[in-house]
Amino acid sequence: MSVLFSAEYEKLFENMPNDYQQMYRRAKIATKVLMQEAEPEVGPTPKEVIWSRNKTKLYRYFSEHQKKHRIPLLLIYALINKPYIMDLAKGSSLVEYLVNRGFDVYLLDWGTPGSEDRNMKLDDYILDYIPRAVRKIMRKSDAKEVSILGYCMGGTITSIFSALHPELPIRNLVFMTTPFDFEETGLYGAMLDEQYFDIDKVVQTLGNIPPEMIDMGNKLLKPMANFYGPYVSLFDRAEDEGFVRGFKLLQKWLNDGIPFPGESYRQWIRDFYQQNKLIKGELMIRGRQVSLKEITANVLNLSGEMDNIAPPHQVEALMNHISSKDKQYIKLPVGHTSIAFGSKASKITYPTIGDWLEERSS
Repeated sequence: MSVLFSAEYEKLFENMPNDYQQMYRRAKIATKVLMQEAEPEVGPTPKEVIWSRNKTKLYRYFSEHQKKHRIPLLLIYALINKPYIMDLAKGSSLVEYLVNRGFDVYLLDWGTPGSEDRNMKLDDYILDYIPRAVRKIMRKSDAKEVSILGYCMGGTITSIFSALHPELPIRNLVFMTTPFDFEETGLYGAMLDEQYFDIDKVVQTLGNIPPEMIDMGNKLLKPMANFYGPYVSLFDRAEDEGFVRGFKLLQKWLNDGIPFPGESYRQWIRDFYQQNKLIKGELMIRGRQVSLKEITANVLNLSGEMDNIAPPHQVEALMNHISSKDKQYIKLPVGHTSIAFGSKASKITYPTIGDWLEERSS
């Protein structure tokens, strides 16, 4: 490590006031975390691949706990970042929690697209991939119905899939910090305004959108907090082993982004952020108009009070556009990521989802 943390320097701090000694210890630990320690292991819950298509894999999780609920649950995440945010670490994993409560849990991992996937559209994922995964799950579980949980953009995709497939027996839908209404998107709207952001030129130039570009856009929503905040917090709480462990896990996930298929990105920006077609009933997927009123499944819609990526008003808007008789909207005291990982997720999010599903999965 740096000469600043050599034995000679440590001796200089031995006789200094306690505050200075503490600052030195914290700086030493933080430097070690950032520069020396290996990345943590993630995705601890045992699983197996039961179906695949192109880069996409469908996982089924298993544990020693007996299955208690006859309706299987499929988890769907966004096309950016990797879905192991829902199974980040033992003791802080939505997947582990649900499996241990007796649910038969599956997850769609979209994989990492290559340049050959730049023409993949949302249509392909919604009409070709998810239906096949659902049918595979029902055969594997010997079930007549299915539940789906969509997180972030994965929830938006799930809502479109559900609206376009009323023939499929979807019993329950859970949405976590999912944007539906893109009329007021704050700084996103300013950055992506079609007067200044030429989506066609972006896709034509880049093909797949690099994860660094997506990450930069998210961080610019709160530059000081996002660029510097995590490292300030690491220094302040370097002697808290639990915090350091969580920091390492979350930073690994945040820095483990994947490319966004170009054509899907074009649709996501133009049809949603620039033209707000979904909530208006104007969205077309492979020639079919999407009407959220076709959704009749039981719905649990969760937003995060501190979420600046999918603010509560974008999430709650769904409730007036679906035909479900059993529907519930809850605003939780969490952010976009802390709804899935951390102490609040473990204490609030997981039980909220588990209890709601348990009542509707017999």
